[in-house]
Amino acid sequence: MLAAMPDSAPSPLSTGGSSPRAGGDACPGTLRLHRADDGALARVRVPGGVLSADRADALLAVADRFGDGELHLTSRGNVQLRGLDAECGGGPAELLGAAGLLPSAAHERARNIVASPLAGLDGSPSAGGRLSELDGLVCGSAAAAALSGRFLFALDSGRGDVDALGADVTLIVEDDDCLLRVGAADEVFRLPAADGPRAALLAAEAFLRAARDSGAWRVKDLPEDVRAALVRTVGAAAGPTAHRPRPRTAKAPAPGPVTAPGTGTSAPATVTAISIGVPLGRLAPAQWRLLTETARRYGNELRLTPWRGIIVPGPFGQSGPSGPAAEALDALAAAGLITGPGSPWTGVGACIGHPGCAKSLSDVRAEAGAAVGPVGRLPVYWSGCERRCGHPHGEWIDVVVTPEGHRISHVRGEHRAPRAAVRNDPAALTAAVAAARA
Repeated sequence: MLAAMPDSAPSPLSTGGSSPRAGGDACPGTLRLHRADDGALARVRVPGGVLSADRADALLAVADRFGDGELHLTSRGNVQLRGLDAECGGGPAELLGAAGLLPSAAHERARNIVASPLAGLDGSPSAGGRLSELDGLVCGSAAAAALSGRFLFALDSGRGDVDALGADVTLIVEDDDCLLRVGAADEVFRLPAADGPRAALLAAEAFLRAARDSGAWRVKDLPEDVRAALVRTVGAAAGPTAHRPRPRTAKAPAPGPVTAPGTGTSAPATVTAISIGVPLGRLAPAQWRLLTETARRYGNELRLTPWRGIIVPGPFGQSGPSGPAAEALDALAAAGLITGPGSPWTGVGACIGHPGCAKSLSDVRAEAGAAVGPVGRLPVYWSGCERRCGHPHGEWIDVVVTPEGHRISHVRGEHRAPRAAVRNDPAALTAAVAAARA
């Protein structure tokens, strides 16, 4: 039934040029940098967050040569390079292109794909082939070059993790079938798994046609009647309808060893990966090198998560207090990374804050560090202004700096419940955040 929606032609811009809507889309990329107070910023799209060790090396080389040397993880599993010299020109893009991280100049900001980071590692279906196919289809579509840098695809392995992130087009992979969701609609459409990536692309192209009059960048921005019509159009071309509400909360992988389901014997479980949290998503060069060396030693792959963490697939052998997994986790913990659920940094996030952002009213990263305490039930996110750049989805404690001080709220979906307001009292702020998280 997918033939009912028009096919995509190969993009004439696949080797250069700019998006037809580039003039109105200010999202940074590798070719269009954003001017911040700490220098220029480049956002490198990493579909599904999947990096080989060699490509991770290339990212560090660009950060070291042109920027401040650090790598910053985003809430979409991408990488930001900050502090770039205004005179760097096309140098970063040239190096990233040579490493295979810039396959299409026309589509580099449209390659927004998040994927379940534990797919194929914890017993859930693997999405590797679907991920690379979807990315290739997006980069091969002339129409998809018009997608804004905000439009988001999600590829969920059935765990419900990235399905909860509010993507515009979501594919939920099952064993032989997949489910297609458009926006936040409770209706999903069932189709053969092999047809999923193409159906996701066609849904995105249908969105672009539906958005022509409104100029919407995302499905949620469409007028309600237009959005409903879009869902009907996609459904008519896709397959049978099923009712599957989107999960309300997206759960990050717990830091530590990741094991596959047991085999029914008494043998210890096999560690298929290790999960690492990154305090505030910021990685120093030595930390990035250690992660890359660990990946090269075991599975040669890093998976960046939408929760500013990293999965290193194995195999790491059997679980236990000793062995390759424990050794790797100990080394990463010594480097300042989060390797277990007891770290006080677990669930703590923040925007870049002052001095990196001119709009920020405070150095929220320093404030978040000063307020780190016992692990809370809920994650907490610190924002230097009302924009709340990079905030999480689902349920969290929202700390926003205002001209009067700090406002603390409990966010759950679309609902926001005020919890406290604190004026210029660090001890009171720490106590209020801890109480809200508990």
